[in-house]
Amino acid sequence: MSADSEQRTIRCLIAKVGLDGHDRGAHVISRAFRDAGFEVIYSGLHRAPDEIIQATVQEDVDVLGISILSGAHNTLVPKVMAGLEEYGALDDTLVIVGGIIPEEDRPELLDEGVDAIFGPGTPMQETIDFVKENAPERK
Repeated sequence: MSADSEQRTIRCLIAKVGLDGHDRGAHVISRAFRDAGFEVIYSGLHRAPDEIIQATVQEDVDVLGISILSGAHNTLVPKVMAGLEEYGALDDTLVIVGGIIPEEDRPELLDEGVDAIFGPGTPMQETIDFVKENAPERK
């Protein structure tokens, strides 16, 4: 067996939290992740933070990608982060956020534990490489 075939598959949940109804970006990143060899689960639209937390824990994902364009990132993302911490899942889940996140709001999200923020125009390969390099090792 070659080293490539022994490499594990990275499991990702792409989540649309809150009332944000714009999901084109979530679909684009889901497809790019799938094409990169990741296993991808898409939450669908209008998910509550608790639903995202439960799905992250139950699906035992390596990566949670939160796509948010509604401007509610300072309210919704901290709720997701707190829930992951409460379930003991924060340390072994890479959390990335994509969407319209103003520069002045990014430090607070990073302080909450978000690992990276990707805005519009970020090359897909940059996001894929970040996930490959930073996804937590399975125990």
